Amino acid sequence: MFDYGIKFWSKDDFVIEDGKVKIGANRKIALIDVVSKVRESGYKGPLLIRFPHLIQKQIDKLFNSFNTSIKQYKYKGNFKAVFPLKVNQFPNFILPLVEASMDRDYGLEAGSKAELIIAMAYTNINSPITVNGFKDKEMINLGFIASNMGHNITLTIEGLNELQTIIEVAKDMGSPYPNIGLRIRLHSMGSGVWAKSGGINSKFGLTSTELLEAVKLLKKSNLISQFSMIHFHIGSQISDISPLKKALREAGNIYAELRKMGCENLNIVNIGGGLAVEYTQHQGYNNRNYTLDEFSGDVVFSLKEIAKNKKEKEPDIFIESGRFVAASHAVLVAPVLELFSQEYDERALRLKDKNPKLIEELLDLYNSIDERHAMEYLHDSLDHMESLLTLFDLGYIDLQDRSNTEILVHLIIKKVIRILKHKNHNEILQIQEQIQERYLLNCSFFQSMPDYWGLGQNFPVMPLDKLNTRPTRSASLWDITCDSDGEISFNKNTPLFLHDIDIKNEEYFLGFFLVGAYQEVLGMKHNLFTHPTEFSIILDDDEDCGYLVENLLEAQNILDVLDDLDYDTKDIERRLKQRIDDVENLSDEYKKEVLGQLYIMLSENGYLRTITISGKSIK
Repeated sequence: MFDYGIKFWSKDDFVIEDGKVKIGANRKIALIDVVSKVRESGYKGPLLIRFPHLIQKQIDKLFNSFNTSIKQYKYKGNFKAVFPLKVNQFPNFILPLVEASMDRDYGLEAGSKAELIIAMAYTNINSPITVNGFKDKEMINLGFIASNMGHNITLTIEGLNELQTIIEVAKDMGSPYPNIGLRIRLHSMGSGVWAKSGGINSKFGLTSTELLEAVKLLKKSNLISQFSMIHFHIGSQISDISPLKKALREAGNIYAELRKMGCENLNIVNIGGGLAVEYTQHQGYNNRNYTLDEFSGDVVFSLKEIAKNKKEKEPDIFIESGRFVAASHAVLVAPVLELFSQEYDERALRLKDKNPKLIEELLDLYNSIDERHAMEYLHDSLDHMESLLTLFDLGYIDLQDRSNTEILVHLIIKKVIRILKHKNHNEILQIQEQIQERYLLNCSFFQSMPDYWGLGQNFPVMPLDKLNTRPTRSASLWDITCDSDGEISFNKNTPLFLHDIDIKNEEYFLGFFLVGAYQEVLGMKHNLFTHPTEFSIILDDDEDCGYLVENLLEAQNILDVLDDLDYDTKDIERRLKQRIDDVENLSDEYKKEVLGQLYIMLSENGYLRTITISGKSIK
């Protein structure tokens, strides 16, 4: 069984049994069975599957770990958390998240007016709301309205101008006032792609001089009692625990110094996000060097020690960590449409009565290859191909000879791989890097995994079934966009191997895991491919199959996508009809038939419908 590194990234959220990926709950449910059931109902193309129970699982992990550390170190502060809406604002994620956290001090963090409206509408009363990012007067007014509604809301100040605006609005609106937080600009930085979120040159936060001025303004305006939180963020996906420890020392000392200056209601340290998710499928390529328990223990211990040394109150601990909560809850399933080398089979050979000598030698290599001579013959075939391609460029062989060359070499490669498939041969790996199988997937990486395209972020990927059969083909993955960047290339250091299947006779689905954080909200309509059809799987032992399919939302159709771009879709329909009507030498009946086909296409999503298997359309 080939496990695709599931032991590194899954944490038992998903398991492999009977050659299939299954949900790692009490009742193991195969993802391939879920996909088949939904597709039988007519929903084709790529599918995004949500698992609300994994949202609950991650929230419980977070709170249990911090509360255990608090108990272990006899810490006097409390643990609270907020989910940053920028990570995933989609309702079929947010609503289960709010429901799963009703008995926790767990709220929402907003960074825009629209996000703040979501937070005001859905955050459980008494659960915290924090507001980060740049704010104008209107956004600050919203914060005061939320406070009037009874929300426990904190406006985090990113600059002194925002504090001036809060003071003005407080004079106009009066109490109840929102709480006030100050974002501090640390010298400490994280590591990796997002390290620039921290450090003295980071985009957000107040310098030490600005902190002193902010406290002065708060005292002068009689709002110092509302100052309850300091906040810092050293970057998303912190791979190493050391930068966090340094940041905690710096922030903890700032907290203590501010309290000594008379900020008596300051009792919260918000450490922001950064708790890393493990995406790796390969040993030695880990995304983090610490556990959740180590993370929580270091946070609690560090703040306790600083408070003790400074003789100050141990603060409540706030955390965001949206990636940790959201990533695991969603899986993208993409059908494989084509394997590009499948055109290279014996039926495609068009050998002549008299072939060039090198082609005859290739044919002999193919027919006589065995395990003992496999690598030797493979090298010979690759050399022959280079020579034959040179002969083609010089005009000594024709296009049919070139075609036979390509087919025979691919047949030899596949035969060598099949003969040596049970051996871990480094040379085979090197050759497979050069001669990869290209799997065409019915999805858009720009839409469903933009972090891969933009940041080089890898996501765990594996077939949903056939896991009791060893995969033999080195795989590059191509999406259906007309962009050369829509490819996940084979990497010999972190190789992906898939099965050599006959797509004309069987279906093959790949699952991309841990795509629940950022990917949806950052997804772009490149080539006007839209968000996949999505649904939630609710585990229910009372159901015969063990689950319910809920919140099914079909991918937008073509007209809806065009409408989003502010096209006049009625005008488009009118123009199409007029142009068909204007075509001469076509019968009215045929024009009516063509127009009907157009209307059907406009009412469907734009993903491909080009492959037929056993008489059925595969979409």
